[in-house]
Amino acid sequence: MLERDAIIEALRGIKDIGGEGDLVTNKRIQDVEIDDGRVKVTLFLATRDKDEKCRIEDECFDILAKTKGVLDVQIVTQGPQVVGEGAGQKPQPSSCSTPSGNPFDDQAPIPGVKNIIAVASGKGGVGKSTVCVNLALALQKRGAKVGLLDADIYGPSLHILLGVTARPTAGKTKEIAPVEQDGLRLMSLGFLTDPNIPVIWRGPIVMGVIKKFLEDVEWGELDYLMIDLPPGTGDVQLTLVQTVPLTGAIIVTTPSHIALVDAEKGLRMFEEVKAPVMGIVENMSAFVCPHCGEKTDIFDRDGGKKISSKTSVPLLGQIPLDPKVRADGDQGVPTVKSDGDSPISKAFLEVADKILAQYPVESK
Repeated sequence: MLERDAIIEALRGIKDIGGEGDLVTNKRIQDVEIDDGRVKVTLFLATRDKDEKCRIEDECFDILAKTKGVLDVQIVTQGPQVVGEGAGQKPQPSSCSTPSGNPFDDQAPIPGVKNIIAVASGKGGVGKSTVCVNLALALQKRGAKVGLLDADIYGPSLHILLGVTARPTAGKTKEIAPVEQDGLRLMSLGFLTDPNIPVIWRGPIVMGVIKKFLEDVEWGELDYLMIDLPPGTGDVQLTLVQTVPLTGAIIVTTPSHIALVDAEKGLRMFEEVKAPVMGIVENMSAFVCPHCGEKTDIFDRDGGKKISSKTSVPLLGQIPLDPKVRADGDQGVPTVKSDGDSPISKAFLEVADKILAQYPVESK
């Protein structure tokens, strides 16, 4: 159970106004309320300096969002009026709500989620969603708590690949409780819309849906939240990197030249917005004949190695081309789940092991 002392101790590491002492020692914490994982902290900050208030509020939010057991955070500040506030206004939950000139200043972690990993591609048809789902299952097999967010609004496929027909429900600490299947926490527009009716929305609506899935879903405590992005470098990608701090992005490509060209564009986009790229996964690598064992490079060969060498981004793995992967996905039982000992599953587990080596799961 989440205790008040744990919240106080977490806030002890935050410097007070001007960097003198800390919030706990200087008795800035007026109240701490805890309700089923929801934490509300009231601070008294004796300053009119809005930048200092924002710095302290942001640091409090960030450190509490990473505290075990915390599912939602609210920071309320009281004290002298900051420059620009109207006389007689009541204290607001945050004086930092005014948009800054830098859209990336509004990033905030998702409480309870330790790592956020985007699975991206420059073009469609490279098997990005299949890689994302199987990789999530591989991480789960290694003992991690995993969530999956389908951010492909126009072409959601998470519900198909996992054979899910349930719908999200109302959450206890947030507006939406994700669908749960075999320990995975899942969210997709595919759970909410008619599969036969296309989604015809302009960018601002899509951006609003992505923010809602990130901020208003009760993700709970997760080691990894895997986000399946649509192909390209558009509104969804920008909304994601502006809303939450990514642990890293995984770029999926096939070995073919045209896929590599677009994959590099996707990779460069994440670099431009200062989001780390964890590595490259080459999907649909060589096809190995099940009868004679002969290896055939249907989509060229070693494309992942080439782009890895060119960009100095590590190659996380090469996933063989196997018709079983397509068949398993169509049946709603991904290969890592249906045949955990197959060469395909072992390839995904090897990629998962490399992710775990970079961002390990806390020992129980």
